[in-house]
Amino acid sequence: MNSPKPTRPRIALFEPRIPQNTGTIGRTCLAFDLALDIIKPTGFSFDDKYLKRAGLDYWSDVDLNLFESFHNYRNKFINSRLIALTKKSDNAISNINFKNTDILLFGREDTGLPNNIINECEVVAGIPMPGGENQLKTGGVRSLNLSVACGIVCYSVCLQLNLLVK
Repeated sequence: MNSPKPTRPRIALFEPRIPQNTGTIGRTCLAFDLALDIIKPTGFSFDDKYLKRAGLDYWSDVDLNLFESFHNYRNKFINSRLIALTKKSDNAISNINFKNTDILLFGREDTGLPNNIINECEVVAGIPMPGGENQLKTGGVRSLNLSVACGIVCYSVCLQLNLLVK
């Protein structure tokens, strides 16, 4: 008899715009056994060849869930803690004690998470960047690519929660 699958954090993308990023994030979610929730509207069709190419032949195996609006999404997961991941935060992801029921919310590639959405979240955090624009006198990296940031956060959360064990 199989035991029930333990609860795991979820990845949520707020209005993603670039199909390649979403495809790569889908593959990352599958690798870490995390659900991928997409809050519409998106900047692409799910028939997009770039989405499928980035997700490779794994795309059909991703635990993918689509939501028509942030309001609908938030109402579906009222018992989960929503964590906004944004470059606007000085609170490092390493400061957070993650829970298996957390939702890790990422914003659009072009504008990030709007303030009204960030204000709905229980925790706001970011990835420390020693080479970031606020750290170097000569200027630095403004932000990480969405799929790269998502990969860093997924690994960090799963490591902390001991979810990397086979």
